[in-house]
Formats: sequence, structure tokens, C-alpha cells
Amino acid sequence: MTKEELRQQLQEQLEQHLQAHPDAVTRYAAEPERETRPWKKKPSLQGQAFAQDLAEIEKELLGKA
Repeated sequence: MTKEELRQQLQEQLEQHLQAHPDAVTRYAAEPERETRPWKKKPSLQGQAFAQDLAEIEKELLGKA
């Protein structure tokens, strides 16, 4: 017996069972997929201080030029 023959046999048995017992399978509504939000890393204190220092240096360079 091949896989396809076995699949066919199981499908037929399922259909026969559902005809005999139509309430044997309970179907539920699908759960909605979660909204995926892009992951954002919260800046650390060091990162914030570094960004501030860079901004100050850029201001100084632009002021001199």
C-alpha cells in the first residue's frame, strides 16, 4: 500500500464517519493574527549621552564653518 492509497483510504473513512456523525467535529473561529510591530531597542543612557555629544560637536563645527 502506497502513501497515496493510504491517504485516500483515510479520507474515505473520515467522510464516512462525518456522514454517520455530523457533529463529531467542532469548528472554531480562527484566532486573529497578532499585529507585528517593528522591534525598537530602547536607547541606553550611554547611547543618549553619545548622541548629545555628537549633536554638540556638529553644532560647533557648523558654527565655525
